[in-house]
Amino acid sequence: MAEGAYAPHEVLVGPGRRAPQLWRLLVGLVVITAVAAALSRLVQMVLLVAAPELAIASPAFAQGNTPASLIVLLGSFGFVTVGVMVAARLLQKRAGLGLIGPLPLAVRQFWQVMRLLVGLGLLLLVLPPYDMGPELVANLDPVLWTLLLPVSLLVVLVQVSTEEILFRGYIQQALAARFSSPLVWIGVPSVLFAMGHYLPGEAGDNALLIAAWSGLFGILTADLTARAGTLGPAIAVHLFNNVTALLIVALPDSLSGLALYTVPFSMDDTGPLRAWLAVDFAMMIVSWLAARLAIRR
Repeated sequence: MAEGAYAPHEVLVGPGRRAPQLWRLLVGLVVITAVAAALSRLVQMVLLVAAPELAIASPAFAQGNTPASLIVLLGSFGFVTVGVMVAARLLQKRAGLGLIGPLPLAVRQFWQVMRLLVGLGLLLLVLPPYDMGPELVANLDPVLWTLLLPVSLLVVLVQVSTEEILFRGYIQQALAARFSSPLVWIGVPSVLFAMGHYLPGEAGDNALLIAAWSGLFGILTADLTARAGTLGPAIAVHLFNNVTALLIVALPDSLSGLALYTVPFSMDDTGPLRAWLAVDFAMMIVSWLAARLAIRR
């Protein structure tokens, strides 16, 4: 049953079957890291001259708690996308854009899913309960937030697209070209995605739970990608999630520079954060089901 449901995945995987060796994936990840690091270093050197207050290496900048720093941090994810495109061409002998799938279909599926998710979000806003637990803390001035919104949406789109192109694109498709079992090509990228979100220094006792949330998110977006034959739905779900978490209500610890509000607790506060995560888990499942419904139309 899964094989039939995942038949569209072959559109993404097929081009990679010309060079499916596992070593190519491993070397490709090194290439991606090197390209992203080199471009990041280049931008850092430019900023040190043109805008020293935005020095990427500074601890304050890395927190992303100001609009300028978070815009640069999220935008710099695009360097990873460049690395993926280079690695796909050199190692997998395929066009990097092919990792996304047929672009007209990907765009259409993206909007199908996004429209449904936005409608779902608006519906949830008008349904009880009419509060979000602890009172939210005002962050950005609403006028400034509105003025920054186009740029904010763009850089969040860059960030989520990069993560999808890397994990559900490059890694998932390279593994699927070599291994037939979804346990491998869904499982391995999802574990890596979870590991990337394991932050014991910041999240404390919540670190494993946050990593588990991320791993499940990876599994669900991998499933959507295989069912859709493009990254469009996964990018839409990821964008919807991150717009909420980065632009509307953010944690105060880090990456809050573009948020309208922050929550009155930190990432390592076990009680309040776990209550929020329970809602997030439920919303993630609902978003996945809504996306599946959208791409079946």
